Amino acid sequence: MEKIIESVPNFSEGRDLRKVERIVDVFRAKNDLKLLDYSSDRDHNRMVVTVIGTPEAVAQAIVEATGIAVKEIDLTRHQGEHPRMGAVDVIPFIPIRNMSMEEADALAQSVGKTIGETFHLPVYLYERSATAAHRQNLAKVRQGEFEGLAAKMQLPDWQPDFGPALPHPTAGAVAIGARMPLIAFNVNLNTNDLKIANAIARKVRHIGGGLRYCKALGMDLKEKGVVQVSMNLTDYTQTAIYQAVEMVRFEAQRYGVTIAGCELIGLTPLQAILDTASYYLGLEGLSEKQVLVSD
Repeated sequence: MEKIIESVPNFSEGRDLRKVERIVDVFRAKNDLKLLDYSSDRDHNRMVVTVIGTPEAVAQAIVEATGIAVKEIDLTRHQGEHPRMGAVDVIPFIPIRNMSMEEADALAQSVGKTIGETFHLPVYLYERSATAAHRQNLAKVRQGEFEGLAAKMQLPDWQPDFGPALPHPTAGAVAIGARMPLIAFNVNLNTNDLKIANAIARKVRHIGGGLRYCKALGMDLKEKGVVQVSMNLTDYTQTAIYQAVEMVRFEAQRYGVTIAGCELIGLTPLQAILDTASYYLGLEGLSEKQVLVSD
């Protein structure tokens, strides 16, 4: 049976649409590969691409897209709300069908080795591919961002897994690894006070005593005139979308702030949407079988 894997590479470009399209074109009209979604944001200055296909096809496209990003994106001139350490900031591999997490890990390591050698780009393995416990959390790997990368890489604990022991001068470094499906979900607030978004994010995220499988940051969306609690839900079966939304709402009340709207970045498992619909509509036993169109 055919093996299928998903990858959701994040590129540090969300403003120059010509660069965005040049990168995305790599994933179009390819055998054994399907471009499911891509979205870019000017405030975050970031693009997220979602592709699915055979391991060989996905790996080849990821390497090709990385080459374009390294050539096109200059982080010495890059500014945006989203933390980043590389032109291609993170490349996760998610097993979808007939693939184990171990096989996804092996693919991540193979792609990481190729990218490190081909583009002289430092590669850190993270999540299920991490070679040490302190490298599992992407936030820890990315800490210091591009500007702090040179000093960080001088530390014995932060030598890269592949590639040179110095940052690429314009493309930084990249994190690559196998992981479970992740939901990128943002909540916009009816205020432009970034301190409020940061305070709420600290309460919501696991490291601050909040939801177990939630990572959160406060961000300033200047073009929209609001701030945002930007979240990654790393296990939607344990921390649901509606739980994250309601905790943000609860914490926002102390500041007299309400939710202006929510954003879903990329794709999400259908069950995560069903769980949220069941909660807000008070439906009992809602299942995938009741969805008329799911593909």
